[in-house]
Amino acid sequence: MCPETGRARLSYRRAEEIFEENTRLLANPLASPEDIEDLDGWTLHRLRHPAFTHDAEGGTSAPMLLARSRHASVRSLERYARPGVDAVARHVAERDPAVRRRR
Repeated sequence: MCPETGRARLSYRRAEEIFEENTRLLANPLASPEDIEDLDGWTLHRLRHPAFTHDAEGGTSAPMLLARSRHASVRSLERYARPGVDAVARHVAERDPAVRRRR
């Protein structure tokens, strides 16, 4: 129970169970609804990957990504923050001195 609102809180473990159960067919698009009990869904932890990738593509600094992800090294952050080819090209183009002079 939340001491401020008096409402029940959803534990991370229970939220994980609910999310996993409700994403089973999404995670397995070729499966039939009858097989739902035998399928695995997505995890909340899996949502970290696209969130940090979007932040990295948006220009969030490595120190900020490290702080938000609670990783100790940039090496461990690599598996989460993986900017795509288009994001890298955009980043390079925005910082190209020749391009900036033409603007």
